[in-house]
Amino acid sequence: MPISHRQVEVFRAVMQAGSVTAAAQVLHSSQPTLSREIALMEQRLGYALFERGYGRLKPTAAALALFDSVQRHYQGLSQVQVQARALGRAEAQAFALLAQPALAHALAPGALAACLAAALTAVSIVPAESPVLEAWMSEQRFDLALTERTDAPSGCRAEVLADLDEVAVLPAGHALASQGPLGLDDFSEQVFVSLSDDDPYRAQIDALFAQVGVTRQTRLQTHSAVAVCALVAQGLGVAIVNPLTAAACAGPAMVVRPLTVRIPFKVTLLTPLHRPTHRLAAPLAQALRAHLRSMTA
Repeated sequence: MPISHRQVEVFRAVMQAGSVTAAAQVLHSSQPTLSREIALMEQRLGYALFERGYGRLKPTAAALALFDSVQRHYQGLSQVQVQARALGRAEAQAFALLAQPALAHALAPGALAACLAAALTAVSIVPAESPVLEAWMSEQRFDLALTERTDAPSGCRAEVLADLDEVAVLPAGHALASQGPLGLDDFSEQVFVSLSDDDPYRAQIDALFAQVGVTRQTRLQTHSAVAVCALVAQGLGVAIVNPLTAAACAGPAMVVRPLTVRIPFKVTLLTPLHRPTHRLAAPLAQALRAHLRSMTA
């Protein structure tokens, strides 16, 4: 027969208080009642929890190991209680933002800087790629999400915040850096830094070059636009990336140039429909719109 919650509570009190008498005072019970509970608990377990002698109880090794497990359980309950109380206070609720890595790096920080100072709210920014991002938003696990896709996952509303164009990034001093808008033929035989094979923008860019018969030297590839820009800034090649990452990474070592061909890059805000609305959601959405306007002006 399993031990009861009451017996576990009595055992914990005895271990913490050091005696049955002291535990009885804590639990507002009597010493004989607690002694019976401990004895019944030992009977159900099939082994002794205490060595009895001279009017005192000495915990056995088994009791010490069990007490450690009980304490971890109660600490977990304590954390649940803290979280439950925090959910009743708007100022204590953490804000959870999910974003594709490029947007977590190039867009979210600037928007948060515009609205977070006065909000006094803890914020968690979690980067994720498709399809994980869409799955987590369908499960209503985040307050807002930023994605490059325009379709809304189940249980979410999608708002396209910006419809932009991909751009070229080149090492400062490169022969193409002094030109205006670059055509695909300008990249002929250039060392080209690509995104990973499974990236949808990589497939789109490769298809465009294949259509016009332009050959590049594609010896380098990496998983993110930020890493692409870092390689370009080191003079290791040229590339095509989204305009937000290009703007965030531009500097003395790397320049940005427009393209004559359009490769769309869209920024979409996802809002969960079945999750309580966090008080930071509306100010952050407004800040995202304003920050995008300032970045693309």
